[in-house]
Amino acid sequence: MAVSTVYTAQSLNSTCSISTPSKSHLGFHQKQVIFYTKLRTNRRSSSTSVITCSSADEKTVVIGLAADSGCGKSTFMRRLTSVFGGAAEPPKGGNPDSNTLISDMTTVICLDDYHSLDRTGRKEKGVTALDPRANDFDLMYEQVKAIKEGIAVEKPIYNHVSGLLDPPELIKPPKILVIEGLHPMYDERVRELLDFSIYLDISNEVKFAWKIQRDMAERGHSLESIKASIEARKPDFDAYIDPQKQYADAVIEVLPTQLIPDDNEGKVLRVRLIMKEGVNNFNPVYLFDEGSTISWIPCGRKLTCSYPGINFSYGPDTYFGNEVSVLEMDGQFDRLDELIYVESHLSNLSTKFYGEVTQQMLKHADFPGSNNGTGFFQTIVGLKIRDLYEQIVASRAATPVQAAKA
Repeated sequence: MAVSTVYTAQSLNSTCSISTPSKSHLGFHQKQVIFYTKLRTNRRSSSTSVITCSSADEKTVVIGLAADSGCGKSTFMRRLTSVFGGAAEPPKGGNPDSNTLISDMTTVICLDDYHSLDRTGRKEKGVTALDPRANDFDLMYEQVKAIKEGIAVEKPIYNHVSGLLDPPELIKPPKILVIEGLHPMYDERVRELLDFSIYLDISNEVKFAWKIQRDMAERGHSLESIKASIEARKPDFDAYIDPQKQYADAVIEVLPTQLIPDDNEGKVLRVRLIMKEGVNNFNPVYLFDEGSTISWIPCGRKLTCSYPGINFSYGPDTYFGNEVSVLEMDGQFDRLDELIYVESHLSNLSTKFYGEVTQQMLKHADFPGSNNGTGFFQTIVGLKIRDLYEQIVASRAATPVQAAKA
């Protein structure tokens, strides 16, 4: 048994806690959070405790990413974690089928791990993974809240290979936690824990074109089976997944191009970055003049553009009753090294140096979407999240200093 002595001091800018080996029914290591602790040993007990201390500016920042399956969440995660440094990899020595990715500063957890029903259970009950009844939102909320507060959790694992629920894995609080999946903004309690949220909104036309390209060319599926698969998911997607975009701080919307009449191949895309105004620590990107309405066809001598060309637009709008700024790109790049010409006309990018967006795009030139607005806007949002994180940390560090002066 660990006995703690509590000392209270207003000038102390840290919290310490004792974590014991015991776990609650919700799967997190129980802690007693206090200002300062001193461990006393009880010789009659063989149990041990671990004291952990963290300063106020080290609390985990939580980012939510919502999208349907096959809509680019994995690619976005790779771009985002790259901005913060280090390759995102599964937990070392853990379950080889883990969905978790860990890098220097970030931990990405897949919300599929909070399925309450395995594949067989969903079939027996006649529900899809999109249905809230197939997911444990109580556990999701409690564990995300615990991580945000600096408490390690034993998170379940949904095995996508076997369709079973595997034994849990230990998730330690990172500097940045990204929760990605179908429902990061569905539950109001989880939504309130997010410091920033993104929704990847792929139109039905593009989603259908992408699925045909992947499933027919790579997996040998018939056109009829692909259509049936999409139609089977659509009611639950419309009911439970799509409505979450109204809560997002940023939406990347992918639509068919308007540059090619009656295009149905989905290779040339029109992509819109919808940025909510008034979000803490986030200033929307703008083209040329903030708040103006702009349409811009880049100079052909400075940006190589084959048919059908490239068109940018920017301006204010409303989205689900919220004031937003919208940056749009229709078309695709021929040469990524020339992207710096476009980058130089954008402001509020939150880059560390001139050309950083272009550098990130070149670094991941082999990623899907690197020649169009999907990769371009994902990269920009990644840089904005880095800036948001740095502002949050700076604000937390400044708070006790200001309190001491007062």
